[in-house]
Amino acid sequence: MASDLKVHSFEEVAKHNKTKDCWLIISGQVYNVTSFMDDHPGGDEVLLAATGKDATNDFEDVGHSDSAREMMEKYLIGEIDGSTVPQKRAYIPPQKAPYNPDKTSEFVIRILQFLVPLLILGLAFAVRHYTKKE
Repeated sequence: MASDLKVHSFEEVAKHNKTKDCWLIISGQVYNVTSFMDDHPGGDEVLLAATGKDATNDFEDVGHSDSAREMMEKYLIGEIDGSTVPQKRAYIPPQKAPYNPDKTSEFVIRILQFLVPLLILGLAFAVRHYTKKE
C-alpha cells in the first residue's frame, strides 16, 4: 500500500483545517481524520490544533497506545512532500535595548524641568498664605 500513497504538498494539507475537513501530518504521513473528529478521546480541538503544521511531536508527546497507532492506518491517505514543509524556526528572544545612562539622564532632567517650577510656585503660595497679616 505504501507505493499507492499520493504525495501531498504542505500547502494542500494545511487547507484541511476544519472540523468537517481535517488532515494531519504525522511522521511524514498524511491522515484524513475528519471521520474521527467526534470519536477522538481528547476532543476535536486537539486535532484542530495540530493542523497546518507537522503534528508528529504533538502526537508523540501524548504517548498514544499501540491500538491507537494501528487505528491510524485506516485514516492514512498519503505522504507529505518534505520539500514543501516550512523549516522550523528557532525562537529568538527579543533583544533588550542596552542601558543608556544618557537617555535616563535626559528623562530625569525633563521631569525636573517640569516639577521644579511647580514646587517653587507651591512654596510661594504656602509662604504667602502663612505670612499674611490679618
